[in-house]
Amino acid sequence: MNFRERLQHETRAFAALLRPQNLAPLLLGAAILSFGLHNIHSRTSITEGGVLGLLLFFNHWTGLPASLVSPVLDLACYLAAWRYLGGGFIRTSLVSTAAVAGFFKLWEALPYALPDLSPWPLAAAVLGGAFVGVGVGLIVRQGGSSGGDDALALVISKLTGWRMRTSYLVTDLTVLALSLSYLPVMRIAWSLVTVTISGWLIDRLQPRAAQAE
Repeated sequence: MNFRERLQHETRAFAALLRPQNLAPLLLGAAILSFGLHNIHSRTSITEGGVLGLLLFFNHWTGLPASLVSPVLDLACYLAAWRYLGGGFIRTSLVSTAAVAGFFKLWEALPYALPDLSPWPLAAAVLGGAFVGVGVGLIVRQGGSSGGDDALALVISKLTGWRMRTSYLVTDLTVLALSLSYLPVMRIAWSLVTVTISGWLIDRLQPRAAQAE
């Protein structure tokens, strides 16, 4: 396939991706995910694992806005895993990543939409996990990634031979351990509740064929 044919192929693929029936779930998932992270996780010091947790980690220690850090971390993961990912996954993930960053920018420009749940950490953990699980689940269902988590887990799986769920668990626990640098142990315990709920919801929202793999 020459450059012109490749360009035409990519143009047609992106056009199909941007059809309302394909784009709407990605946008909805990005909106739900970023809404929960901005209104619950970042205010209650309850974090997530993987790249989402790293996003909150860097936001705390550097003060950089999530709308800036999110695409940088995601791009780094996509570049690292480029040889292992198909073109369809990359295209969909680029769109969903841009959508997450865009919605973060929107939520950061608006007043908080939910009350501060810091006095009620269990409620924050459950509700935050629900937002993340549904948001990421909708994006994964469309064959993409909400961020670099999927790409990072795939690289680990390829290099170690671990199952994907083990790779996800390792990245989650690693980031939660890093988060101990600014969060008390009990907050990390609540974060484990969030990770468990979000992981269960993501799995439930995947097509049955994907779950069986």
